[in-house]
Parts: sequence; C-alpha cells; structure tokens
Amino acid sequence: MHFENSLSFTQQLDKQDSLSHFRDRFFIPKVNGKDSIYLCGNSLGLQPKSAMEHIDVELDDWAKLGVEGHVHGKNPWLYYHHFTQDALAKLVGANKNEVVAMGSLTNNLHLLMVSFYRPTKERYKILIENRPFPSNQYAVTSQAKFHGFDESAIIEMQPREGEYTLRTEDILAKIEEHKNELALVIFGGVHFYTGQLFDMKTITEAAHNAGANCGFDLAHAMGNIPMQLHNWNVDFACWCSYKYLNSGPGGVAGIFVHEKHHKNDSLPRFNGWWGHNEKDRFKMEATYESMHTAESWQMSNAPVFAMAIHKASLEIIDEAGIDNMRKKSLQLTAFLEFLLTEKRKEKNLQFDILTPSNENERGCQISLSFKENGKQIFDKLTKAGVIADWREPGVIRIAPVPLYNSFEDVWQFVNLF
Repeated sequence: MHFENSLSFTQQLDKQDSLSHFRDRFFIPKVNGKDSIYLCGNSLGLQPKSAMEHIDVELDDWAKLGVEGHVHGKNPWLYYHHFTQDALAKLVGANKNEVVAMGSLTNNLHLLMVSFYRPTKERYKILIENRPFPSNQYAVTSQAKFHGFDESAIIEMQPREGEYTLRTEDILAKIEEHKNELALVIFGGVHFYTGQLFDMKTITEAAHNAGANCGFDLAHAMGNIPMQLHNWNVDFACWCSYKYLNSGPGGVAGIFVHEKHHKNDSLPRFNGWWGHNEKDRFKMEATYESMHTAESWQMSNAPVFAMAIHKASLEIIDEAGIDNMRKKSLQLTAFLEFLLTEKRKEKNLQFDILTPSNENERGCQISLSFKENGKQIFDKLTKAGVIADWREPGVIRIAPVPLYNSFEDVWQFVNLF
C-alpha cells in the first residue's frame, strides 16, 4: 500500500478499519486529562470494559452460593478452565485438548521442561535465541544445573556482526552443528527486545531432525500473530496473558502440549490434583490417573477471578478474529515504519529500527535503538502523553495493538518527535 504522511490520509485509514469499534471496548489511560497514546500492549494490555462484569458474576455467585458455586454457579468453578479452551486453541492453531489456561509463565516453563528436557551425558544442550527474556535465561540455566550441568550446556545464538536479529539459516546451521548434543531447542515466538518473529515451523522441523524436543515461549506472540502449533508439530509452548491477551497484571498463563505426548505415561511430569482424571477427581484416591490431555500438566484448580478477566478478553479477541487482527496489525506496523523513516530523514534522528522490515518476520512491535539521547526522547514522549516502553541501553519499544490502537495513534506518536 502507498502511504502518505498526512492527518487526512491517516484518518481515512481509520475510517476504513473494520476493527476500529473494538477500541471502545477498552479503557484508555488518561494523561493530563486526555486519552493517552497507548503503545505498550506488548508489556501490559489494556483493561476490557467487560472485565468487571465478568468478575461481578463470580463474586455474586460466591456471595449467594458459597462453596456450591463450584458446581451450581453460572460458570461452575470446577470446570472454569474449560471456558477458555476453544478461544486459546484458535489462537495457537491447536486441538482443544492441547491447551489449558493455568499457572504463571515461568512456572509453566519449568513444569514443561520437567517433561521435555531429558538430558543424557551425550545429549544435554539447550539452544536459545540471543538475549532471551531474563526469566527464560534463568529457567533454562537452572534446569541444566538441576541435572548436573553447568552454563556451558546453554547455547545462546548471536546475530551476525553488524546485525540485530537472527537469520533462520543461521539458526538451522547451529542446530545442525550441535545435532548430536542437543536435547532441547526453545525460543521465544517473538523476541521481546527486537520484535523479531521466528519461523517456528522450520525451527521445529530442524530440532526434530536433530533428535531434540522443541518448544516456544509465546509471551510476545500470543494474541499477536496467528499460529499453527499442532500442524507445525511443536512439542510444547507456554505463554502469559497480560500482554496481547489483555487479562490483567499477573493474569493466568497457559500451555500447549502436542497431543502426541498426551498418552505417554512414561513422560516425566510433576503431578497435581487438577491433572488427575476429571471424572474421578473427587474420589480422592491415592493412585494418580492422568487426564491424557494438556490438562494433565495442571497442578491446581483455576484462579477464578483472574480467569474471569481472561475469559472477558478472550471473548473480545475471538469476536474480532486473530486473522483480522493480524491483517490490521501488518498495516499498522508498516504505516509506523513508513512514518518513522520519514521523520528520521526530516529531523536527522539517530536511531536504528531493530525489528525486521519483512512483515513475515515481525508482529505488532517495532523497536527503535537510539545512538544518543534516547532516554531524553522517551521522557519527552511520555510528558506529551505517550505510554511506551523503555529498555536499556537505548531502546524504545512501540506496539500498536490492532484491537485498540488507531492509525491516528501512530501518526500522532511519530509527530511528537
């Protein structure tokens, strides 16, 4: 599409936007009494206006029914995790039995590595992307140490000299180089810092050809890009829900486990009550009987009030449709990139765009790396009503989210430089 750097053109894009009405379904934070330019959905998504209503339903049932809300509530609490499975399955491209909302991101990652990181003396290494999110670095390193290996078990990919992101061919070459030592390949679906979208299908194929398991942290991919985890044959994945899933700070996370693993009772896992066969769970028997679905990785019953917010947001996302969201997202980020490039020339701004220009290699985030004065520029934008994200040493992360950001948000943001 040919873009123009004008307010009239920008407003025309908003008029043509079939998702524009979803913006009214969210609370937009105020700055100086005006709606902010909120471009931080990659860190914390906005609150759905329906969230309170969903929580009120559960509070009302608790007040009226007490413990009986578990079976007689409007949304019986015993089965609350079922109410989000259809929507989650659509987002990751999975069968319903392969997903479940549960726990928190890093806890879930550890639980999954109990099953899928099974090192031997010969095959013990873990391949991760460069500069993974810190909790992932901590998790994989501690898992290696738990099994008696030191940090040399972790292979961290690095971009080529002078480049910011990883080339798929280099990832595949690294897998091939270490194919006899690899136990696990685990990447972020979208890199938190650069915004690079990895080729999960190709990476999974290469990992399996090397004899390793393959999983993904989808914290920055979930609700951002369409996926087909089942068809890509991904072994496992985990995600949080407070970014693009708009489910509140510390909101309940989730997992995917490919159904090929569900009936493998020899696969180690840490068992809990809610992973036991649902039909017999309340017989309180000592012998564990697995659900033989992704639910068997559950430890405990669902945190209902957090799940109520999760359910509220997923209903909106399901109504909008991830493919429609992706279509708008591609246009939003392309427009943002165009405007930034124009502004850089106009004002001779000294920044690089870390995020790949190829639309197939990014989600809705664009990361700007400033050679100088980055924090001063960020502070100036903040005072002007922009809510974005600063990451040391000099990066501003911008995420125009298709559900609630407009093209005018993007245009106004760039014109504040």
